[in-house]
Amino acid sequence: RGRSFQDIWDSFDGFFTSNIVSETTTLANLRIDWKVTSDAHVFKADLPGLKKEEVKVEVGEGRILQISGERRKEQPEKNDKWYRIERSGGKFLRRFRLPDNASIGLIKATMEDGVLTVTVPIEEEEKKRDFKAIKIFG
Repeated sequence: RGRSFQDIWDSFDGFFTSNIVSETTTLANLRIDWKVTSDAHVFKADLPGLKKEEVKVEVGEGRILQISGERRKEQPEKNDKWYRIERSGGKFLRRFRLPDNASIGLIKATMEDGVLTVTVPIEEEEKKRDFKAIKIFG
């Protein structure tokens, strides 16, 4: 029985591209949504298959929010026969400069169903300062 077109096409999969996936590829693949509501900046990242212990959320100098972690690649066993390996593994890292109105001390992060949500509350506006009239001489 002959091979189908798809079988032949699949045999060329990866021929024109490298079979080695660098860790920097994973960096680019972490997509994050950032929205602003009336009371918070909200970041959402899809991290399927990761546990919260495998992800770090940090705030550093210069009001930089950093989301990082590592997706471990499945290790093949001796008797396994692989047809295709498409899921990437490796480290990921994204950084965002938070605006001045971000309340750094009140940041919260949750992970549910493979979605990381980082909520950065917005500080209340500074109370209006009382202005003192200055007499102009001259």
